[in-house]
Amino acid sequence: MNLLQGTLDLLILKSLSLGEMHGLGIARRVEQITQGAFLVKPGSLFPALHRMEEAGWLVSSWGESENNRRAKYYRLSAAGRRQLRAESRTWDRISVAIATALQAT
Repeated sequence: MNLLQGTLDLLILKSLSLGEMHGLGIARRVEQITQGAFLVKPGSLFPALHRMEEAGWLVSSWGESENNRRAKYYRLSAAGRRQLRAESRTWDRISVAIATALQAT
């Protein structure tokens, strides 16, 4: 399934609300929390992570992955937590509006 505009940021923020992760871990978490509905490819994920870090929503540091490779780990900043709350509220309003529209006769 294709991601709607703006949903990738929300899914990344939500994934990182559970704790620090590297890029591949974030992609796996998105797949897990969407029950396989969304698969995030590196070509979409890494530009989004970079943009979100530039916006101040994420903080990163280098570390070792579980297979002993150098990996960049991301975590939410305070601004990222605020952004997650704001985007969650917006998504709640949108999803209710769409559900209402689809049930209209």
